[in-house]
Formats: sequence, structure tokens, C-alpha cells
Amino acid sequence: MHRTVVCSIFLFGIVFNVVKNLQVNIRGNIALEKLSIHKIVHYLKNELNFNISSLPINFIHSDELTEINLNYLKHYYSTDIITFNYTGNHKLLDGELYISVEDADYNAKKFGVSKNDEYFRLIIHGILHLLDYDDLKKSDKLVMKKLENKLLKKFQNNQ
Repeated sequence: MHRTVVCSIFLFGIVFNVVKNLQVNIRGNIALEKLSIHKIVHYLKNELNFNISSLPINFIHSDELTEINLNYLKHYYSTDIITFNYTGNHKLLDGELYISVEDADYNAKKFGVSKNDEYFRLIIHGILHLLDYDDLKKSDKLVMKKLENKLLKKFQNNQ
């Protein structure tokens, strides 16, 4: 049986639900509500049937992501997201997402979507990688993109 663990925080007369073992780290001046990240991860946990051992989601600058990309993947360029899976367990996630705010903002403008929707799409993308989806081959990339779009649309409709 799948059980989602959600912690409730009561603040100023309002109850906020946050996902246990999820950390949202934002560097710099980024207009992003941490609770919205908890909402989408909570939604994904229910839709994709996984739990979280540890999952930091880090919103960082592109120069920092370029350095991570070089040090760990030997690629000298920025990218919108890098996902690290620390255990390979696809039902109890222990990983980390690094999202480049500048690359995400650029993509949002390029594709005519809101910045938040692009951040959500990247979180979905990273979590799909943690669940063993791959996008190296064109056919796999297409499958992954369709699932990202489906999950994002369903999440938006439930808001």
C-alpha cells in the first residue's frame, strides 16, 4: 500500500502541507514559493507511486550548474537540470535535482510558458529520471516528454 507522508504546518491561521524529506533550496533573488514545489512533488508522489528518502531540489545560477556539469559529467556548458540518483532505488527516492534558474527562465520565454510552469516541468523531468526514465535516445525522449506534458497539465488542472 502506498502512503504519502505529508507534514502539516499551522501558521497564521493557515494549514500548509509539506512533503517529508523534501528540501527546496533557492539561491539568489528568485520569485518562487517553496510551498508550490511541495505541492507538485506531493502530486507526483501520488501519481507516480514513490516515496522520498531524501530529495533536495536546488535552484541555482547557470554558472554553478556549468561547474557541476563539468565536474561530474565532463560537459562544459550549462543545462536546465541535472539529476543525481544516489541509490538507484526507483520507489524510495534518494537523489538531488539542480535547476538552472537562468536556463529555465530562458526556456519559459522561448516556449511561451510561465516561469513557474517551466520550473514544474523541470521538477517532473528530474523526478522521472529518478524513476528510471531516460532521454538519451530520441524515442525515449519522446516518451518522457509526453509524460512530462501529461503530468504538468493534470497538475495545473487540479490547482
